[in-house]
Amino acid sequence: MKISFLIHNAYGIGGTITTTFNLAQALGERHSVEIVSVLRHREQPNAALDGRVSLRPLVDLRTEKEHPLHLRPARVFPSYEYRYQQYSELTDQRIGTFLESTDADVVIGTRPGLNVHLALQAPDGVARIGQEHLTLDNHPPGLRRTLRRSYRHLDTVTTVTDADAASYRRKMRLPGVRVEALPNSVPDPGLPPADGSAKVVVAAGRLVSVKRYDLLIEAFAQVAAAYPDWQLRIYGKGAEEERLRQIIVDLGLSNNVFLMGAAAHMEAEWVKGSIGAAASNFEPFGMTIVEAMRCGLPVVSTDCAYGPGEIIQDGVDGQLVPVGDRDALGTALMELVRDDERRRHMGLSALYNARRFAPGPVTEQAERLFAEAIEARRSGHRTDPGRARTNQNLLGRSFAARDTLYTAGSKVLRTIRRVR
Repeated sequence: MKISFLIHNAYGIGGTITTTFNLAQALGERHSVEIVSVLRHREQPNAALDGRVSLRPLVDLRTEKEHPLHLRPARVFPSYEYRYQQYSELTDQRIGTFLESTDADVVIGTRPGLNVHLALQAPDGVARIGQEHLTLDNHPPGLRRTLRRSYRHLDTVTTVTDADAASYRRKMRLPGVRVEALPNSVPDPGLPPADGSAKVVVAAGRLVSVKRYDLLIEAFAQVAAAYPDWQLRIYGKGAEEERLRQIIVDLGLSNNVFLMGAAAHMEAEWVKGSIGAAASNFEPFGMTIVEAMRCGLPVVSTDCAYGPGEIIQDGVDGQLVPVGDRDALGTALMELVRDDERRRHMGLSALYNARRFAPGPVTEQAERLFAEAIEARRSGHRTDPGRARTNQNLLGRSFAARDTLYTAGSKVLRTIRRVR
């Protein structure tokens, strides 16, 4: 089958890019696969693609940032979507042209706004898969209303957790649309797993407030006081970096806690540790948890919605603690630090249990979902004779209601760009 992934910006950095590239390359072993990037801002993507998967951009910001249509607000991409300010009439046009002319058997959208395009503009013969990489409950009410109207024209909605799939089924009222969890995959490690002997706790991710690295550092202070030869290494960059450095200094942990910056190959850093850690208030999935487990590390994590509880088997391959509970997090870390045998045993369990997130099982599930969506389309089970009229009405009402806003907004954008 021919498979197209429609993604926001394949040339950036982020979990959706990583998981899309992983799945596309695994599928590329048996199918014709392309990644269509709405935006491009650099020559090459940060993640490498082998020759089996093609990559093409729709709007090149290096040369088209000042294109007249790119100075005008988007009219199809929903205004409540988080990336709305980066979209325009130019992206609307290019995405629409791509969808109308695609010869793919199935197109997979990778964020809500792109899923709306897919639902409203893809030809009837193309199977439409809308991926959710965040969670329904995390979306603002206005976006949820837009998705409820448009998603009924998708064939399948995939979420990264069973909990979010259940939320979609319960709250969105999408008759005839299949909703199923399709977890993110992590490539098979190319290095020997950690053996549990290193006196290092490892954490990784964006240094932003929701990840609660401040809480992790404070919890690790308990470990450092009792076991001063242990270290906490935090990998990543972000807005919280300076604040976290100050917390490390204030707690006297400069010899125990290190902000390591971004790592090009995180696998090599996971295997240098013995325990993984995550302290987030919220995780749609928990990609770094899976990465750590696939490298043989048990993970201590907050039991936040939605992902950690579906990845970690508490007390078997890691430990779950209440969100925001510094003392519980510190106690859980201490239990693994002081018990070498338990730590090694849980690491082996993590290595074994995380195999379900390997490319093989996830790719097989994706292939099944895609093939069944294609078959449903071809058999006419998802044919909607009123779809074109419904879409025209939806878009028409949206345009009429927002014309004044767009005109004013366009003037403001042009003024801002002239000032800059």
